Formats: sequence, structure tokens, C-alpha cells
Amino acid sequence: MRWMGLDIGDKTIGVAVSDPLFISAHGVTTVERIGIKKDTSRLIEMIKEYEVDTVVSGLPLMLDGSDSPQTEKVREFVTRLENKARSSGLKLSFVFQDERFTTKIAENVLIEANMRREKRKTIIDRQAAVIILQSYMDANRRS
Repeated sequence: MRWMGLDIGDKTIGVAVSDPLFISAHGVTTVERIGIKKDTSRLIEMIKEYEVDTVVSGLPLMLDGSDSPQTEKVREFVTRLENKARSSGLKLSFVFQDERFTTKIAENVLIEANMRREKRKTIIDRQAAVIILQSYMDANRRS
């Protein structure tokens, strides 16, 4: 089994998966948002394809740790995904990971790799999903 990391935005969803040993996270794709039903269906397909048993969603909190306007949107999306998974007969765990600064960290990583701005824009959400998932895996390996 593997874990899947999600960076859920209004326009795109970055997707990453762990390796089978839960050592490292790898970017998979960036899903263009179409509508809640199609978005959740596409993620369910990937969950089945990668044999995922835990979905780690980034939670966009304010700097002081309080909820941001985007926090409720992400929680609503994850609830809908959870319901879709349950109705598809999947037994999954859903957890949240603080995603403060992940997009900035992802951008810095891509800049250090000398990636052009146009290319960075196409994979920034996928890279943020990698950071979200890797942070979760690192935290859970230590505890």
C-alpha cells in the first residue's frame, strides 16, 4: 500500500504518492479542476491505480494556525472525496497536514533546480503535494 498527498486548490490539485516503503514522496500529476464529481472520480481512479490506503491533504492554515478562507473549501472537498471513496467500497484513512509555506518551499526547490518560470507554473502544485506528503511521512516516522 501507499500514501497519497494532495495540494488542493481552486483551479488545480497537486498529487504525490509515497514509495511502497514510505521513505520518499514522488510527484504524480496536477489535476485541472473541472467539477467536484469529475475531480473526485479522477482521484479515486488514481487511489486505485497506486493502491493507496491513506490520503494526506494539505490544510491551508493562517500563519497563526487559525483557519483560512481556503481551509473550509479543502475540508469540504476532502469530505466529498471521503464519501466517494466509501461509496466505491474503498477503506481509506484521510488525514490533514499543515501546508503553510509548502508552495513557497516548492517554488524555491524548483528555482534552485534552474527551472524556467513557465515550467515551474505547470508543476508547482505537484511539488507542493510532494512536500506535504514527505512532511507527513517524516513526522510519522519519528513518532
